[in-house]
Amino acid sequence: MHDNENSANANANAIAVFGEALVDDFITEQVVGGAPFNMARHLAAFGAASLMITRIGQDANGASVRAEFTRYGMTQAGLQVDSSAPTGRVVVERNEQGHRFIIQPDQAYDYIEPAPALAALKAANPGMLYFGTLAQRASGSRGTLQALLGASAARRFLDLNVREGQVTERCVYESLHQADIVKVNEEELQALFDWYTHDRPGTGDVASPALRTACGRLLRSFALQGLIVTLGPRGAVYFDADGGVTVSHSVQAPERLVDTVGAGDAFSAVFLYGRAQGWPLAETLARANAFAGAICGIAGAVPRDLAFYAPWIARWQAGADALAVA
Repeated sequence: MHDNENSANANANAIAVFGEALVDDFITEQVVGGAPFNMARHLAAFGAASLMITRIGQDANGASVRAEFTRYGMTQAGLQVDSSAPTGRVVVERNEQGHRFIIQPDQAYDYIEPAPALAALKAANPGMLYFGTLAQRASGSRGTLQALLGASAARRFLDLNVREGQVTERCVYESLHQADIVKVNEEELQALFDWYTHDRPGTGDVASPALRTACGRLLRSFALQGLIVTLGPRGAVYFDADGGVTVSHSVQAPERLVDTVGAGDAFSAVFLYGRAQGWPLAETLARANAFAGAICGIAGAVPRDLAFYAPWIARWQAGADALAVA
């Protein structure tokens, strides 16, 4: 674990989130997104003590992002405003194959400044720090993240979330070395195998010795505590540094699949929230799977109506996971 002598003083339940807040531009409509911001909004809705560290522009899209901070009751202590760079924007083009995402360069989240970020982090003193890779594509924000990692005693949760053309293997390599727990999907896991283990066991059978051996190599190579592999409708599996494997195939499929946008972010949010609350690992995975499945039943990564969260919170508080969500 990458901790230091200040770890005992950290607010164990607080979660800091570093990365992009942006707008997905469908031309006909603009939807606030960004994997870190999706996750941070869920955490806020759950009632977690959370801090979102990001940067927006002085523009209409920035106002939309700020409105989401307000809607979710989130602190803006980690929100920076850039006087020249625009708020992050991804152009989404619909085609016969589905969607094509054009991630714009030189956006406000590429310029997250260290001094205000460090001040916000120090005040929050979180027990967990979440980060990804997209906000590391530019030297400015990458340097700020390094400063935060160096200054914080928090455990580090890396959601790899690789976007083609935006992330280098070197960035992935360095991020893995700085993480304690890493979350990947099946495609990302295969990329890690290609780069770092030179074998490619399939993920169809999570009990296979070949898969466990390869994941064990990754854990040892990067001194990780845990590796989470999300399996879509098949659930998720957690490999730990001691060779333990926790599998949860418990998935609550939505009545109607709308889209899978933000499912991984929803999973991460419940996983981090559950670990902060002290839930058992198997229960945490099952609840994260169920909530991610529910997000697939709505349009977009977060609900338009915050009442969406109430049955989930009530069920978790009651421990009534066998009950269907109303």
